[in-house]
Amino acid sequence: MQLTRAADYAVRVMIHMAGLPPGTRASRSELAEAVQCPEQFLSKVLQSLTRSGLVVSHRGNTGGFELPGEHQAATLLEVVEAIEGRIRLNVCLISEHSCTRQAWCPGHDVWAEAQASLVAVLQKATISELAERAAARKAAGLVIQAVLN
Repeated sequence: MQLTRAADYAVRVMIHMAGLPPGTRASRSELAEAVQCPEQFLSKVLQSLTRSGLVVSHRGNTGGFELPGEHQAATLLEVVEAIEGRIRLNVCLISEHSCTRQAWCPGHDVWAEAQASLVAVLQKATISELAERAAARKAAGLVIQAVLN
């Protein structure tokens, strides 16, 4: 089981944008370079993030993409679900009636527990916290680089 590249890039771009000064607009090409993603592919990711309301798109000469302040606290769950839709590890978890085996299948309980754990972990991690970690790691890397030079 693995997240799609689109979800990975969405998380990367949200973390990058959260690390920019508030109100900063970044072009698609700047964002693609920063998160090491093909620009055309990132365009589709940004469309999904914009549609979900996590990112704001501005047109024109001063256009670009912006992370509104209220979405700096977005969770990884919100970002992943903006791209992937609701997380469901198995078809039996879609609804109470999506699988006739639910009532007696021992696997159902395991799937439900695994999904609940995954959702809890993704819900706990916020974009702003991850941006802070990224800045700290970058600063630590610069310090190490300075010592080595």
